[in-house]
Amino acid sequence: MPSGFIIIRDSTPLAAIPRGAVVAMGNFDGVHLGHRAVIAAALQMARIQGRPALAVTFEPHPRRFFSPNTPQFRLTDETAKLRLLAGTGLEGAVVMTFDKHRAETTAKDFIHHDLIDRLGVSGIAVGYDFHFGKGRVGSPSLLANEAPRLGIEVDVQPHVDIDERPVSSSAIRMALAEGQIKDASAMLGGPWFVTGEVIHGEKRGRDLGYPTANIRLDNNCGLKHGIYAVRVEREQGKNQGKHQLRFDGVASFGRRPTFDNGAPLLEIFMFDFEGDLYGATLDVAFISFIRDELKFDSVEALVARMDEDSARARAVLAADPEAFPKLGVINSA
Repeated sequence: MPSGFIIIRDSTPLAAIPRGAVVAMGNFDGVHLGHRAVIAAALQMARIQGRPALAVTFEPHPRRFFSPNTPQFRLTDETAKLRLLAGTGLEGAVVMTFDKHRAETTAKDFIHHDLIDRLGVSGIAVGYDFHFGKGRVGSPSLLANEAPRLGIEVDVQPHVDIDERPVSSSAIRMALAEGQIKDASAMLGGPWFVTGEVIHGEKRGRDLGYPTANIRLDNNCGLKHGIYAVRVEREQGKNQGKHQLRFDGVASFGRRPTFDNGAPLLEIFMFDFEGDLYGATLDVAFISFIRDELKFDSVEALVARMDEDSARARAVLAADPEAFPKLGVINSA
């Protein structure tokens, strides 16, 4: 198998697909602790069998296909999901296009054609609630029943609980919508993060003594508007000389009610940083919620509160200096 975390797509030639892999199968939005239990089961099975371990996932998310007009707050877009999967110890991911053809494929055809004939899997790990195939007829029990005849091993992982509450992507979305960053981080197994390109803003922060790097998040982002302690990484260098520069900071996500009450924008003030970031791509990890977004009666009152916010963010980040999602590097097949 090629070195690095490879991505296998529907267009990947059969000769480039490693045969006999063990796969962890799921949508993996967020790659949370429940997903990681499935991945850990696949890794263990692969070690015992002496096989490679891959993820099998679907893009776009099936919800997007079945409800195209319903806003979907994804915890991770495709790239973020693959980077998280690459940080788990898996050797690659099979990204299956979820379209009309796949939606109409029966569960048994999916098992035989996609998993056995095309991938040649030797084992499958899934979560207890994973369903697949036309009408969502495919289930962990169907996989387990088919396994002996197909000569493969199937591992079904139970739900993962924190404080007697099941971990799920929906629960994490709700936590982020309520500003419960610590709860979201606990369920994810690390901080939630976004990636975006720095764009030009109104440059008000520069005049206030708080120059910010501004990023426009997805329109469907359901993160609570407010002030956050954040940790930021920027890739520096090219090819083999690449390395990550990391900075602590404080960020505002919202509509800026003191000024224009405009479209939601993520504005990041990075501590101890000087330089031009326009056009740069940043990874921004949310470490703690500081306060709600507020409207101030004067610029002076706003700046005084920003001073307090920065001090609180510095203290929070100093107490957790290593908090950042574990991200891997993805290659194409």
